[in-house]
Amino acid sequence: MEIQTRKEREIVIVLVSGRIDAMTAPEFEKNLSDFILKGESLFLLNFSNLEYISSAGLRSILATAKKLKEKEGKMVLAGLKGSVEEVFKISGFHTIFKIFDSEETALKEI
Repeated sequence: MEIQTRKEREIVIVLVSGRIDAMTAPEFEKNLSDFILKGESLFLLNFSNLEYISSAGLRSILATAKKLKEKEGKMVLAGLKGSVEEVFKISGFHTIFKIFDSEETALKEI
């Protein structure tokens, strides 16, 4: 897993490549938690380069969303495709989070 972050306006954009699984989910969650601890509250998770996500990855996203809710923050997702998109649909996560086709579309809507 590779994580690249940048900030645009007030939004932390997180581009994740590779896999979020039992081995990498804790690192992913810690990365996002560190931003929240620094006072960040708007996140766009760009999963256009994500190849795989496991239930551990889904749990890390949910845990982060709960932390953000406490801070009245917001998290949106973009770029889901293939098996990653399927996992979000099967798990029902597509009803919990706002999901956009692209980062550009998401940035316009936040």
